Amino acid sequence: MRNNSTVRLAKLAMMAAISCVLVLLIRIPFTPLPFLVYDPADIPIYITTFAMGPGAGVILTLVVSFIQAFVLGGDGVYGFLMHVLATAVFAVVAGFMYKHKKTKKEAVIALISGLVVMVAVMCVANIFITPMFMGTPREAVIELLPLIALFNVLKGGINGIVTFVVYKRISGFLHRGI
Repeated sequence: MRNNSTVRLAKLAMMAAISCVLVLLIRIPFTPLPFLVYDPADIPIYITTFAMGPGAGVILTLVVSFIQAFVLGGDGVYGFLMHVLATAVFAVVAGFMYKHKKTKKEAVIALISGLVVMVAVMCVANIFITPMFMGTPREAVIELLPLIALFNVLKGGINGIVTFVVYKRISGFLHRGI
């Protein structure tokens, strides 16, 4: 039993490390709003969620978000909060849906559902949280919502597609020894 916990923890740590390396290697500014930056750091989190469940995805999200926000030069509390909201919501929705029926069709439905809920949550979060941390008037944030939503669709969509494509290749390793 203890060995399984150690193996699980080691695999979570490895996936966190991969996520942090990805955020350091790949950062693409979203041209219409250059303060929004695409990175593939959520892919290992989504893969872990599918392999180990939504709880593991949320734990990994918290760890990776903390490291990104406070160690790797991210946006501090604001970046931490927004990343946790976006990634955890996606992971929880997709993870719970996929957990009960592990088929390719269900994976697609789960990833799309996670994306839709994440985009909705991030629109609301930006309306209320961004003005508090960025000093931007709420009206200005509301005007930018179509672009913010587009960014979240693109980021979540790309990360979801890559997760779908690579998950089966990596899942065997994540399931082994647990």
